[in-house]
Amino acid sequence: MNLLKSLASVSSMTLLSRILGFLRDTLIARVFGAGATTDAFFVAFKLPNLLRRLFAEGAFSQAFVPILAEYKNRRGEDATRLLVGRVATVLFVVVAAVSALGIVAAPLVVLISAPGFSADPDKFQLTVQLTRIVFPYILFMSLVSFAGGILNTWSRFMVPAFTPVLLNVAMILAAAFAAPYFDPPVLALGWGAFLGGILQLSLQLPALKRLGMVPRWDWAPRDEGVQRILYLMGPAAFGVSISQISLLINTLFASFLESGSVSWLYYADRLMEFPTGMLGVALGTILLPSLSKHHADNDTVEYSKLLDWGLRMTLLLAAPAALALGILAVPMITTLFRYGAFTAHDVAMTRMALVAYSFGLLGLILVKVLAPGFYARQNIKTPVKIAIVTLLATQCMNLIFIWPLKHAGLALSIGLGACLNAGILYYKLRKHGIFLPQPGWAGFLLKLFAAIAVMGVSLWLCLGEESVWISYGFGQRILHLSALVTYGVVAYFFSLWLFGFRMHQFKRHAA
Repeated sequence: MNLLKSLASVSSMTLLSRILGFLRDTLIARVFGAGATTDAFFVAFKLPNLLRRLFAEGAFSQAFVPILAEYKNRRGEDATRLLVGRVATVLFVVVAAVSALGIVAAPLVVLISAPGFSADPDKFQLTVQLTRIVFPYILFMSLVSFAGGILNTWSRFMVPAFTPVLLNVAMILAAAFAAPYFDPPVLALGWGAFLGGILQLSLQLPALKRLGMVPRWDWAPRDEGVQRILYLMGPAAFGVSISQISLLINTLFASFLESGSVSWLYYADRLMEFPTGMLGVALGTILLPSLSKHHADNDTVEYSKLLDWGLRMTLLLAAPAALALGILAVPMITTLFRYGAFTAHDVAMTRMALVAYSFGLLGLILVKVLAPGFYARQNIKTPVKIAIVTLLATQCMNLIFIWPLKHAGLALSIGLGACLNAGILYYKLRKHGIFLPQPGWAGFLLKLFAAIAVMGVSLWLCLGEESVWISYGFGQRILHLSALVTYGVVAYFFSLWLFGFRMHQFKRHAA
């Protein structure tokens, strides 16, 4: 399978999911407003969603895919199928127990997550009820991540990439059509999330069946492969939690700043999710299985070449995205958020945060490419140690930048911390001889930055006065922003073509 084509497919599905996520948030705000009921839902959904990010999508995938690739390439189909069944059984039992515990202990979960809700008995009980509805979402999403890991290892990227779209669709339908049939209506959102988990798992089962990898019940927690995965999951879970800790600390810092600082960072972060998801997550998803196969085959040359391809693709796509994000900050913020109570002051403050974030976008995406260079070798401890160093450095930068730059200083610290993380990962890969750059990097970088400069100047000249965007109507904003994005894309890729870049140069087939 052509990895460039796979990247385009995964990125397009991620973009669709992000767009539907914006639509979902807009619809929830329109139908339910912002009050006690929506507070109850967001708190109820927060812990299952956090556990999903920590374990299902983060730690589990990093530990499972490299071991699965080793079995697939070294031990044959029967041993691989046996591993799949045993891992699925242990995963199901453990996560089902966690889900059941969450349902039973929902009042305690809510009391810990939102102690202030106890002052309002009705709000507290509603949050408990919603928590019990959405907690099984952890079970569904753990199995979805498990199935996705298998499909990605077999280079079937399209189905796992499309799967998250179904959660947004289910919640949009729940908010738009099912809410009037519930009392209170916000319960529809909880059942929408529940249904979304079932739909995502249901979509992947036929794809597993076609591979002959539908798991069978096989309780063997002491199996060698299961034990190795559990051993790797410990540091992986800790590593994933570090990024969540960093976000929590940043929120804590922001809570002491001017009112609105937390929201300005949130809105800027939402815009950052587009390129990080479309490029970083997509590249990491398609690289990990192929890197794992090359490691299983002891093919160090192809391993290094694949990392080289990933780095070039990151710079080719993420570097112009970072510059465009900074230049088009005001057009994007006004087009997406400048309505109702979102004032011109909010636009200006969110712009500061987004521009600060854009300085670190390249680092954030490079981490997604460089870290799999260790994960695929079943070395999770090294990136975790680097993440700890990054966390400490980020908090030191927070203390330095928060005074002169306020909330934008917090955004800048995250970005610079990501660049530090990427830099250390790169250094370690080079130091241990895991990555050896291919010839032609000097010419590649020279032509790349020339094309980025052409794009940046073109966008700046066509942007016009930023104050004009505040007075635009919705239609004018959409048309002008669409024209700018199209012009920027054409200017960039036409410049690349003039400088000698050709699509076939970046084609690479999955291992």
